[in-house]
Amino acid sequence: MPGLTLAEARRMLDAGLAEADAIGQPMNVAIVDAGGHLLAFARQDGAIRASIDIAQRKAKTSILMEAPTAALMPLVQPGAELYGLEQTAGGMVVFGGGIPAHRDGELVGAVGVSAGSAEQDVRVAEAAVAALKA
Repeated sequence: MPGLTLAEARRMLDAGLAEADAIGQPMNVAIVDAGGHLLAFARQDGAIRASIDIAQRKAKTSILMEAPTAALMPLVQPGAELYGLEQTAGGMVVFGGGIPAHRDGELVGAVGVSAGSAEQDVRVAEAAVAALKA
């Protein structure tokens, strides 16, 4: 099965950016392939620069862990079984905004979104992933 194509990545990127526009929050949106390598990226006017790296790390984290980054937050708290996880693999990001992308049940990539609240980031990421299935 082929990996995530550039055309699919662009469709995901466009859907994420459209959702960011709809909620009025400028975002950084990163789309990566199944190896965590950047395929598409955009930083909307007004999105904070620190979130460029965070968006990409959220996407890569969701690939490495094969899970949405929001699902990791309770697992990395002091005393939890994955405490310290964010210090591994070059710095994972364990708060909402990274979501793996699947095609026909196979992991093909991920999206990472950053610059809003975690809830806003997740909403934009969900819109991007939904575009893959469209």
